[in-house]
Amino acid sequence: QVQLVESGGGLVQAGGSLRLSCAASGRTFSQFIMGWFRQAPGKEREFVAGINRSGGSVDYADSVKDRFTISRDNAKNTEYLQMNSLKPEDTGVYYCAADEHYHDNPQRGLGAYDYWGQGTQVTVSS
Repeated sequence: QVQLVESGGGLVQAGGSLRLSCAASGRTFSQFIMGWFRQAPGKEREFVAGINRSGGSVDYADSVKDRFTISRDNAKNTEYLQMNSLKPEDTGVYYCAADEHYHDNPQRGLGAYDYWGQGTQVTVSS
């Protein structure tokens, strides 16, 4: 198993930035495709971004493309999500997730991910 712990959430004004981190422990981090998801109140959890094992392939939801950047540092067992130009609609609980199955590229479906963190709250005020 792998344990995932998110940090870096908080309250920010629209147009501001936040950087989320996800620290992994328990297994070799580079074995996992990693993703970020979010869930707004009353809505389903949705894909935000994903990154393959080496970091050479990334994918973004259309709603965050050109504003968010996903990255990973395998030496530090950590995944990041840099969020710029934040909007009120970005508000929600952000979760990191790990996919232990073999895929060439990050997956968008929740069911592809085997391990989840506890989430970190991001609130963007208008």
